[in-house]
Amino acid sequence: MQHHLLTVFAVTFLSAIGLPVPALPVLLLAGAAAAGNAVLGVEALILATLASVMASSVWYMSGRMLGHRVLALLCRISISPDTCIRKNEISFAKRGALTLVIANFVPGLSILAPPLAGALSMRALQFVLYSALGALLWAAAGLTAGIFLQAQIQWLLGTMRSLGGVAIPVVAAALLLYVAWRWWERRRVARELARFERIQSHELATLMAEGARPVIVDVRSLSQRAGSEPRVPGALNIDLASLEGTSLVAWPDDAEVITYCDCPNDASAVKAAQLLLKRGRKARVLAGGLGTWTRAGHPIEFFELEAQE
Repeated sequence: MQHHLLTVFAVTFLSAIGLPVPALPVLLLAGAAAAGNAVLGVEALILATLASVMASSVWYMSGRMLGHRVLALLCRISISPDTCIRKNEISFAKRGALTLVIANFVPGLSILAPPLAGALSMRALQFVLYSALGALLWAAAGLTAGIFLQAQIQWLLGTMRSLGGVAIPVVAAALLLYVAWRWWERRRVARELARFERIQSHELATLMAEGARPVIVDVRSLSQRAGSEPRVPGALNIDLASLEGTSLVAWPDDAEVITYCDCPNDASAVKAAQLLLKRGRKARVLAGGLGTWTRAGHPIEFFELEAQE
């Protein structure tokens, strides 16, 4: 509390950059401290917003320079790597730049949204404006909650002081239990994804060469991209967010459906195949997605996209 403004800036920046440092408790403390000092509250709001935008801009520039590679890296080191790209791309497909406004309020989205915005070539000024608006709303919500919960926060601080040295082990144990639960959940989801039936790229290439006509569905979210994009020849571009409402009447009844994406563990493709199975279609997943297909030297085709505002 003696260095509240510096702490607000530092912790908010570290949290937004991706380190496991919780920023909300610091905002609550700052809000409680600002209950009788409006100037302190405004200063904390400005610093928290600035720190969040600065950290988000680092990831935005990484996304601009490295594209989806930085997203894949973040997903591999995250607690929930198998669905993070899918969830964020779906959010951008549905909401566009407004995703940045709500990002700080959604766990996981706050880290992935800025590099995804960069990878999707969002304009820098647009990114800064929406990112700043989202950070401002998030910081204001935390500080306001701290003001209204001032009495409870003071009671909690007093209780922790009375516990003395016991408080730190208790908090550390709770944090370890949370991480352990998320790790177990990650392993469970990974096993579920791994069990789903897949077709190897050379098997699909052989089927196509022999004249088979499987329905190939590219479930990547492409709504925010522009220019020329590769795909498996003949593939239908139906992102996961739209697949549930897509009519299957034009698809041959006896045709097998092959789904693919460009995400860790084929997460989006598995989700799409599971959805199609529920709708009565035989479906498998192209192992490794478009990346494995391309690296194996199989043919691809290009199609043009127009960016959506």
